[in-house]
Formats: sequence, C-alpha cells, structure tokens
Amino acid sequence: MTYFYLFVAIIFEVAATSALKQADGFTRLWPSLICLAGYAAAFYFLSILVKTMPVGIVYAIWSGAGIVLIAAIGWFWFKQPLDMPAIIGLSLIIAGVLIVNLFSGTVGH
Repeated sequence: MTYFYLFVAIIFEVAATSALKQADGFTRLWPSLICLAGYAAAFYFLSILVKTMPVGIVYAIWSGAGIVLIAAIGWFWFKQPLDMPAIIGLSLIIAGVLIVNLFSGTVGH
C-alpha cells in the first residue's frame, strides 16, 4: 500500500497545482477549492507514508514526480514551452527519483 499512497499523494498534488493556475490568485471559487482540497489530501497521504518511510525519501519522490508531471501538464495543457535546459533538468529529476527507488536501501518497500 505504500506506493499506492504515494501515487495518490502525487495525483492530489498535481491536481491541486494545476488548479492553482486556474484559481487566479484564489479569486475564483471552484479552482481555489480544488487547490485547497487537493493539497490537504496530498498532505494527508504523505502523513501516512512518513510512518513507514523516511520523510526525506518520501518528499524527494513526491516532489520530484510532481515537478515532472506539472511541467508536462504545463507543456500540454497550458501551452507553456520547455526549452532544452528545462528538459535536461527534468530528465535529471526523473533519474534521481529512479535511483532513489531502485538502489537506495532507505526506501521502505
């Protein structure tokens, strides 16, 4: 269930961050509510995860995956271009998350 909770936390965070742009500085009700509820749910699932995994590892995976997914959503949904340095940086984030998950002994599988 650990990775399921992590996946759910990432999805809630990505949904909340996507709604953040639409909330327009919290001046639009529904996107603002989606944003707040999404972050609350994401942090709830993170709080479950840190009972069994180191907080640094949980946060690294959660934030790294969230960064990459939000960048992809920005690129496809909001038509925000990514230049080559951004793509290289995002690739390095993906590599870091994979290295932590596949090779670190501190990840609680």
